[in-house]
Amino acid sequence: MPNIYDGAVEVARRTMTLFFVVDASGSMDGSKMGTLNAAVEEVIPEIRKISGENADAAIKIAVLEFSSGARWITPAPMDAEDFTWSFLDADGLTDLGEACKALNEKLSRKAFMSDAAGSFAPAIFLLSDGEPTDDYKPELEKLKQNNWFRKAIKVAVAIGDDANRDVLGEFTGNKEAVLTVHTPEALAKMIRFVSVTASQIGSKSTGVGKGGVDEAANKQDEMVQKLGAVQETDIDDGDLEW
Repeated sequence: MPNIYDGAVEVARRTMTLFFVVDASGSMDGSKMGTLNAAVEEVIPEIRKISGENADAAIKIAVLEFSSGARWITPAPMDAEDFTWSFLDADGLTDLGEACKALNEKLSRKAFMSDAAGSFAPAIFLLSDGEPTDDYKPELEKLKQNNWFRKAIKVAVAIGDDANRDVLGEFTGNKEAVLTVHTPEALAKMIRFVSVTASQIGSKSTGVGKGGVDEAANKQDEMVQKLGAVQETDIDDGDLEW
């Protein structure tokens, strides 16, 4: 008697890419970059677990660093189970415009969003501690016209009081999606919280529409609500302040 499962084809899962956009300028040198490197490395196993247990989507990770210019650490999004964090060094300027340009170029079906099974809108996590040193506005405006960016979950963490929250709010489209941290402990806590929460929300199907605007808006709203709950608590702890 033939096995009814003979010839069955496993349905490919859609993908959701988590983008880390990291300020690697000189002002990040020392405990800021050290804390960031350690915190992201420690959260990767949790993201792998979320991806492995998710029937709707596999999570991929892409990393873009910017300082004097911008460069992709990952030549393409990598499956979470295969990804290892490469420790970043800090040096140079804060060319946010170059980061926006690089992100805009890759948020395309011809580039990073080309998965054959289809992609959920990505989650984009920006971390910065300073003012942009280039003319970022033209490239940010171009990025804002990118449909993948418009649909993405977007969160930014301002590291210390020198970070420009207004600029980070321009990037996320909502100041409520910007968190400020003043200590290494708080930075590590927020990296874990945002990475895990964005992965959970971004990689689930809401049933509203297949990657449609409504689905994307609902996910961003849900993320902002989660961030609001965190902001009601004292996220800064520890003795060392930047």
